[in-house]
Amino acid sequence: MTSPHTHTDTHTDTHTRTATTTTTTMPMPMLWEELVTSALLGTDRRPPANGSGGTGGPLAVLDAAALHTVRRRAGLLPASAAERPERAPADPRPPLPAAARHRLVQLLTDRSAPSGGSGRRGTAPDLTELLPQWLAAANQHGFRAPAVVLPALLDAARARTDLRAHVLGFAGPRGLWLARMNPEWKFALRGAPGSPPPSVATDPEAVRCLWEEGLFAERVALLGSVRRREPAAALTLLSTTWSTERAEDRLMFLDSLRTGLSGADEAFLEQALADRSRNVRATAAELLSALPRSALAVRMAARATTCVNPDRTGEAASIAVEAPHECDASMQRDGVVPVPPSGRGERSWWLGQLVEATPLTTWRERFAGRSAQEIVALPVADGWTEELHAAWCRAAVRQRDPEWARALLGPPSTPPANGPGTASLAERSKLLATLPSEERALWVADFIAAHGLSEAFQLLGVCVVPWAEPLGRSVVDALDIARDAGSYPWSFSGVMGLAERCLNPAEADRLEVLTTTPDEPEGASPGAGGYWSEAFQRLVSTLRLRSAMDRELTPGAP
Repeated sequence: MTSPHTHTDTHTDTHTRTATTTTTTMPMPMLWEELVTSALLGTDRRPPANGSGGTGGPLAVLDAAALHTVRRRAGLLPASAAERPERAPADPRPPLPAAARHRLVQLLTDRSAPSGGSGRRGTAPDLTELLPQWLAAANQHGFRAPAVVLPALLDAARARTDLRAHVLGFAGPRGLWLARMNPEWKFALRGAPGSPPPSVATDPEAVRCLWEEGLFAERVALLGSVRRREPAAALTLLSTTWSTERAEDRLMFLDSLRTGLSGADEAFLEQALADRSRNVRATAAELLSALPRSALAVRMAARATTCVNPDRTGEAASIAVEAPHECDASMQRDGVVPVPPSGRGERSWWLGQLVEATPLTTWRERFAGRSAQEIVALPVADGWTEELHAAWCRAAVRQRDPEWARALLGPPSTPPANGPGTASLAERSKLLATLPSEERALWVADFIAAHGLSEAFQLLGVCVVPWAEPLGRSVVDALDIARDAGSYPWSFSGVMGLAERCLNPAEADRLEVLTTTPDEPEGASPGAGGYWSEAFQRLVSTLRLRSAMDRELTPGAP
């Protein structure tokens, strides 16, 4: 008969053998890093640490990962309660009207794309392109953003830098409060591009502290903000650290002085002419040359008038040019770059820099009181016309002189290649930007009427939105002519996209007649009529949507 002690010992021995067997057959725990390495490299190249390779290796890795995950979860301890965030600040601005709030949600959630794989955009408006306009209008009316859409607004601004200034203005203090909760929205804490960091007040001590300790982007924004409010204070702030700044930083800071540039900046800029950096010296010289009464402008005028003079050898009035023969040290100190780009002659390169830095009033005195238009019309000897006129164009842009800009643009009906100034559309756009907005729109409208849309895209980009009625009508008429001629509609997609954003919404009804599919003339691009019909339908629907957006944001509107 077996005693109780014998039975217990037998049971204990059996349990011990089972435990021993289990311990020896179970794999040793693997570190998480080892599991990740085996999964990434493959179990053939990096077998699990327990040695189970081959076909069973992948299963062993998955089993070990499951076991490791359970072990980690089982060992978790309750975390200490985090400190509650401060309450969101109040935003005293009025709330959005209900219709405008629904529209904003629609604009933020739209993920429309061209239908099918053909690349055709269809007839529906592109809501993503209308979001900046909606935000600008909401800010203009002074509405506050609904709290429920703040995350979507910050996500949109994170993905699109062109939205950030609008979004941060619209989101207001609550948007900044929320941005502190998510590292992905940290861009909001640096402020909108070109605006002061929101965490810095106008307190002089706070400004000084940020200027000395802030990140570079914060310092650039701060300097620009102070410059817009108090130009002299910004110059004083920059002077305190100028000698210790890096060359690339000095260049960016110096560029901020373009805002509010005046004679009070001359002494500082004259010192910058001796800077170690060539780019800093060139920028300082450019800014000084935009001050017609600066000492540098006087020096440049003295040099330029030895090169460009009335030609007194013939009976008819003309211009004689004798380009510089050298670029001496004093010229280089005043910002003249001695080495020309590849393909440019040295003398013409030096001449252009002297003329563009010379006050334009100099030439009226030099040419017996003639107007800018009369001077530009004078023949130039020895083939220097293009070089001289191009330099005058740069001077007119730099000095913001509308009289010279008009003279160098010439009549809009004149082909660019035959114009008095420059054939470059980029340069013409800069000249146009110096004109009043109404005059600018009329000039571009007449240019389109004379030459069509093929060369007008850059010129349209400098016109005030919404386009004035003559400009809008000229663009639509040119598109209609291209449609009737059976032209490729996708060749005008850029202009059509501009029209959707820039035409006056009141033009929608007048454009309705263009939404029908026209008969394709002989020789037209196959299917062009359908494309044109879709494009005009999209244009009309976009204009009507913009009109509805304006009404929804206008207090008291139906």
